[in-house]
Amino acid sequence: MDNSNLQRLFTLFLFSLIAPSLAQQSFRPRALVVPVKKDASTLQYITQIKQRTPLVPENLVLDIGGQFLWVDCDNNYVSSTYRPARCGSAQCSLARSDSCGNCFSAPKPGCNNNTCGVIPDNTVTGTATSGELAEDVVSLQSTNGFNPKQNATVSRFLFACAPTFLLQGLATDVSGMAGLGRTKIALPSQFASAFSFRRKFAVCLSSSNGVAFFGDGPYVLLPNVDASQLLTFTPLLINPVSTASAFSQGEPSAEYFIGVKSIKIDEKTVPLNTTLLSINSKGVGGTKISSVNPYTVLEDSIFKAVTEAFVKASSARNITRVASVAPFEVCFSSENVVATRLGAAVPTIELVLQNQKTVWRIYIWSKLDGECE
Repeated sequence: MDNSNLQRLFTLFLFSLIAPSLAQQSFRPRALVVPVKKDASTLQYITQIKQRTPLVPENLVLDIGGQFLWVDCDNNYVSSTYRPARCGSAQCSLARSDSCGNCFSAPKPGCNNNTCGVIPDNTVTGTATSGELAEDVVSLQSTNGFNPKQNATVSRFLFACAPTFLLQGLATDVSGMAGLGRTKIALPSQFASAFSFRRKFAVCLSSSNGVAFFGDGPYVLLPNVDASQLLTFTPLLINPVSTASAFSQGEPSAEYFIGVKSIKIDEKTVPLNTTLLSINSKGVGGTKISSVNPYTVLEDSIFKAVTEAFVKASSARNITRVASVAPFEVCFSSENVVATRLGAAVPTIELVLQNQKTVWRIYIWSKLDGECE
C-alpha cells in the first residue's frame, strides 16, 4: 500500500510522567520543536538536533518507535562534556541495562572501561550491536507553539555511542537515529523530565517540510492552524514482547501500537481474519505506527484481501488496472482519475479503530501520473 497516510499524518501521543532522569537543563520552556524532512532517496524522515561541546549539528533518522538516541562515535566524535555512564549507575538503571563493558584501546567516546552497555538498533535494516551508554549536551529550539524561540539545552542527555557500520542503510550524511519510543531514555521522556512538561509529543510527517513538537501545544502549522484542535484520539496499546532486533526475555516493545478493528474500502468492510489485528501472547499481530518503513506493510492474507477489495472498488469507478511497477503489485491508469482537494478520487481506505465513529481515513496523494496501491 501507498504510505501517503504517513506522509501527511499529524499524530499526537499523550503519556504520563515518569520518574525524573538525571538530565540538567538551561531553562524551562513549555515545548520544544525540531524540523523533519523526508529524504527523497531513502524515504526516511530526517531531523536535526545539536549535540556536544562545542555544539555540532547532528542529522538523525527519526524513529517514532526507537528506544533512544544513538550516534556514531567512531567518526570524529569530539566533545569536552562527553561522559560515559558507569556500570550499576542510575543512568544504567534508566536504560534498563545490567551490562558492564571494558575497552582495551585508548579511552575515547564509545570506548571506556567499566561502562554501561546498551544495544543501539538500526530499525531500518534490523541490525543491532553493542554500544556504550553516555551523556552529553543536547540543544534544540524551544517554541510557544507558533514560532521557534530561544535554544533549550540539556547538559546530561543520555544516548548510545555506536560504531560507524550501524549507519549502513540510512540516508546520506546522517550520524544516527532519534528514538521517540516508550522508554525512559527516549527523547520524549528525557525532555519531559528535564523541563518538567508532560511526556507528550506531536509529529507532522510531510513529503516536504514537517516538524516534531515535544511538550504541550498549541501545535500551529501553516496556514496558522492549531493542529491539536483537529485530532481524533485512539488509545495506544503495549505489545508485551519486544520488537527490537535484540532484546532481553520479558522486555516489552518500545514501539507504539493502535487497535484496528476492521478495514473498509469505499465504506464496505473487507472480509479478513480479524484475529490478526490483535497482538497475541507471542507479540505477533496488531497495528504498529512506524516512521522507518517507507510503505504501509500488511500481513499477506490481509494484503490480498485489501488489494482485491480495492481493485473491485476501482473497477466500479471505471479506473483501469495496468501492469505492475516494482515494488508495487497493483497499479492503475490515471486516465479516469481526477484530483480533488483531499487527493486523487480513488476508493477510500478506512481503518476502523475502537468504534465505528473513530476512523483513520487514508487518502491517496499523487500527481496523477500513474497510481500504484
